[in-house]
Amino acid sequence: MKITGVRPWLVKSSGYWGEYLFVEVTTDEGITGWGEITTTTKIANRALCAILRRIDAIVVGEDPAQIERLWHKIFRSFTYMGSRGAAVECVSAIDIALWDIRGKLLGKPIYELLGGAVRDEVSLYTHPDQSKFTSKQGVIDEIRAIVDSGHVALKFDPFPYQRGGREQTEGYLDGSMTRKDEREAAELTALIRETAGPDIEVLIDAHGRFDVPTAIRLCRTLEEAGQIDWFEEPVPPESYNALKQVRDKVSAAISVGERGHTKWDFVPILEGKLADYIMPDVTWTGGISELKKISILAEAYYIPISPHDASGPINVVAGAQVMMTVPNFYRLETSQWDLSKYNDYIKTPLDNSNGSLKLSRAPGLGIEMNREFLEANEVE
Repeated sequence: MKITGVRPWLVKSSGYWGEYLFVEVTTDEGITGWGEITTTTKIANRALCAILRRIDAIVVGEDPAQIERLWHKIFRSFTYMGSRGAAVECVSAIDIALWDIRGKLLGKPIYELLGGAVRDEVSLYTHPDQSKFTSKQGVIDEIRAIVDSGHVALKFDPFPYQRGGREQTEGYLDGSMTRKDEREAAELTALIRETAGPDIEVLIDAHGRFDVPTAIRLCRTLEEAGQIDWFEEPVPPESYNALKQVRDKVSAAISVGERGHTKWDFVPILEGKLADYIMPDVTWTGGISELKKISILAEAYYIPISPHDASGPINVVAGAQVMMTVPNFYRLETSQWDLSKYNDYIKTPLDNSNGSLKLSRAPGLGIEMNREFLEANEVE
């Protein structure tokens, strides 16, 4: 079997970023594999599409079964321009697609090729739809819907940038927050904890937006307000020293890693005891191959792994395939508790009943993409 092509599919999405970026790898025996690397901005998605069209020349004619060799062939092609970011995200998509092909060829789900399952289903945490947080009752209704769906863990960003303003579009600026905004965040956190009850895990996402003193102050405030179960990305990802300063001065568990690319980015986090949880994204950190390796590294430190996911159905399923095989697994993220938004993109809906994902025993990723819908909604 030989690879015959790599095709990016940039399609419209009703999700937060408005697009999904899927990647199809074709072979001369008619078996097709699918990956995903949806990013946070439209300009990044288009840059990735351009790179993928050039990677086609690197892998066409290669044996798709040689997943490890092809991972390194693509990755090392970017060494002198920087092998993180866009480069490793392209590697991620193709790696996922190659595992999909391998599973389909052998007639087995990917998790069986990674050592076999250590669990029957994959526990989830999810997000409320914060666009509904326009009133106290709106918050209560959304949190109750999550609890009623059977989920026992939820994550949200309580900070005011979610309601618009300069930081919404420009990201990290001075890293500070006013006392008024801090108070509003604490009030929202307290309301969500009260509504969810004492048995639901409440996770906070700071999106890497704060300087050291602000992150420490906010974390302490939210600890008092709502018995939070982790504080995620308190500072931007570029400085491990800043992360250490925060970690040394707060009580809440720290979770980081969605912007970590490859196992090499996670070594200093683990060696430096900088986090209680790590959360690599299978579509950004190096694909299924790399997520499995990062999980094994974390296992040696007894650090739970909780893959990030904020995009499309392949992201969810690819992460779940790996987590089926990982002893030190905490939970897999989903962007909403209701996954019906994916139903147009895949032939069979995902089953996340009672707050856990049930993978089918279908080969490869276990999902079939709806090509007709993709073609009708392709952009560019």
